Amino acid sequence: MVRPNDLVFRDDGWIDGITHIISPNFDSRPSDAPIDLVVIHNISLPPGEFGGAGIAELFTNQLDPNAHPYYATIHQLRVSSHFLIRRNGRLIQFVSCDDRAWHAGVSCWDGRERCNDFSIGIELEGTDEQPFEKKQYDTLAILTQAIRQRYSIRGVMGHSDIAPGRKTDPGPHFDWQRYLHLIGEM
Repeated sequence: MVRPNDLVFRDDGWIDGITHIISPNFDSRPSDAPIDLVVIHNISLPPGEFGGAGIAELFTNQLDPNAHPYYATIHQLRVSSHFLIRRNGRLIQFVSCDDRAWHAGVSCWDGRERCNDFSIGIELEGTDEQPFEKKQYDTLAILTQAIRQRYSIRGVMGHSDIAPGRKTDPGPHFDWQRYLHLIGEM
């Protein structure tokens, strides 16, 4: 579990002291795109199951299509996120925040398309069908504060907000009021 002041960014966009699993699914951001958005997602692999290696395997292009029937439908995807917060609050970083992770897909925010260009993606291990854990909210709030100290963040949105009709996460069980209170916006 991370605590306030634990998360310190290095000059290269990585946070020291947390687990790094390097994803190949990233590229350079456009030079004229300030990082000013945080996008919150949810993910579980296999769907509805927690704690396994599936998420990291997906983000590192190592998902075995024979390991689970659902994996056969997604193993070819090339996706990533900057961060994953496990159910127990453990924080994992896959892509430097200075680089463009491939998490938002077709998306739009504040009149701008291609949200990957200017956003930081955070995956919460979870589903649309059940609440998130207290430790996840605590870690998410601390991470959000650290991101805000380094970048000029103007908005925090759910994937469903930037890709309406296409995405539903972080889902109806994500407690926005609780989260906004934790980050000092309520």
